Amino acid sequence: MTKRNSALAVLVTAAGLLLGQGAAAREASAAECATRDGWDAACLRQVYARPIAGWPRPQLPAGVTAAEMAPVSAMPVVSVAPAVAALGQRLFNDPRLSRSNAVACISCHSPAHSFADRKRVSVGHDGRQGQRNTPGLLGVAQIQTLFWDGRASTLEEQALGPLQHPDEMATDAAALPAKLAAQGDYTAQFDAAFGKGGGVTLARILTALADYQRTLLPPVTRFDTFLEGRRGALNDRELLGLHLFRTKARCMTCHSGALLTDQQFHNLGLSNYGSRKYEDLGRYLVTGRNGDVGKFRTPGLRGVAASGPWMHNGAFAQMVGMLNMYNAGMSRPAPHNAQQAADPKFPVTSALLQPLQLTSDEIIALKTFLEVL
Repeated sequence: MTKRNSALAVLVTAAGLLLGQGAAAREASAAECATRDGWDAACLRQVYARPIAGWPRPQLPAGVTAAEMAPVSAMPVVSVAPAVAALGQRLFNDPRLSRSNAVACISCHSPAHSFADRKRVSVGHDGRQGQRNTPGLLGVAQIQTLFWDGRASTLEEQALGPLQHPDEMATDAAALPAKLAAQGDYTAQFDAAFGKGGGVTLARILTALADYQRTLLPPVTRFDTFLEGRRGALNDRELLGLHLFRTKARCMTCHSGALLTDQQFHNLGLSNYGSRKYEDLGRYLVTGRNGDVGKFRTPGLRGVAASGPWMHNGAFAQMVGMLNMYNAGMSRPAPHNAQQAADPKFPVTSALLQPLQLTSDEIIALKTFLEVL
């Protein structure tokens, strides 16, 4: 090694040590904000006044990496033809897409509720209840696999599911184009959006619905303003909630990036395995792998406060109740007998979930932060 390379190596090593010491100092300064009586708000403000790269690093389990938080402006914008998206919005709101002419996409995906609804599970054709809670659609263009179990890989594929499902819109998909073509100016609008001559087709219906959903970006909130540099956009309790989200509450284990999801599937112990009425095998129904029993997709958290009840089955009507369960480490069903112990499908709650020891005040702060997203 030449003297120059040797000197460079020493400098690189020293820089690495300084960076390590800097990271440790950042963490120590945030830890010092905790007092015997709670948290020092002024201290946290000093910590989070820094650029995001200087914030306390997320507390994550070994082997887990997380994308850094980012504002809505960082999300890719999917290019769609305005005329196609406008047609898709009309279809999204039209109950004539359903068999009964009474159920539209918007019946379950309300803009007022982050394009979800306030029901425990979806209610569709003839008042039939589904098995799962309606997922919100904000930022859905960025979701890699759709539905709670990930059975669709495109929004076009996803759109067909509710149209045909007997408990949702229960429509005859093959007959739907002719039904819509007989309604007013649909044929003219389809030709204007896609080109003359094709008229109303199922493929065009699905494309229009999908392209409209691709425009559903989350609204810019005070959290985005905070991320973009206006550090006064969050009040003291919301700021504490942000800090807890990143650290003690370990939320970024699964909720990270601009949309606050890792796009993965996890078992939270809520599959009700063995229950005739409430059992839901989740991701297993798609993959057939025993290890996927009870796993469901991590939802994004944009607009989460407006989209409850929460979880795949709408099990939690109150956000504090849900956070209390996370604080306890979630449910961990255990085999009750030798037969269950030998069952290869018996679901195992994710090891990523651990008791958090959050105080009641910290849970309220975390809830307050989630309400800003």
